[in-house]
Amino acid sequence: MRKKKWYGEVYALGQHISMSADKARRVIDQIRGRSYEETLMILELMPYRACYPIFKLVYSAAANASHNRGLNEASLVISKAEVNEGTTFKKLKPRARGRSYPIRRRTCHIRIVLLDTSYYEPEKDYLFCLKKAECKNKYKDMTYHDMYNSGGLWDKK
Repeated sequence: MRKKKWYGEVYALGQHISMSADKARRVIDQIRGRSYEETLMILELMPYRACYPIFKLVYSAAANASHNRGLNEASLVISKAEVNEGTTFKKLKPRARGRSYPIRRRTCHIRIVLLDTSYYEPEKDYLFCLKKAECKNKYKDMTYHDMYNSGGLWDKK
């Protein structure tokens, strides 16, 4: 049975991007769960080579959302961002004394899923609270201890 796609989710997929999956994951981990506009600012300012293809994918996913579904770009949030390893191109480089050295060109597949948050009511927003009962009892089990203002756990001299 095929999954039914939800109306508020839009994705963009980039395949065979010539870069290691670990290097792309370093950037993807920074943008997961952030808003669309904040993500674009972060990707423009980060100094990694992986930022440019990820920037293009995020921009493409937002274009898909606005053109195909008519969603507002201001209410988009990156709900899923995943990087998978692609095919590895192998070739041999000649070395001294007639030997050869293998060179592996790694590729990766990047998938960016954007979610429109305007469909959710504020108390039922599943990005921040999965269950309603979990939201109500979130802070009841924890006791808050402030080291600096609770009466001298630390002696400042």
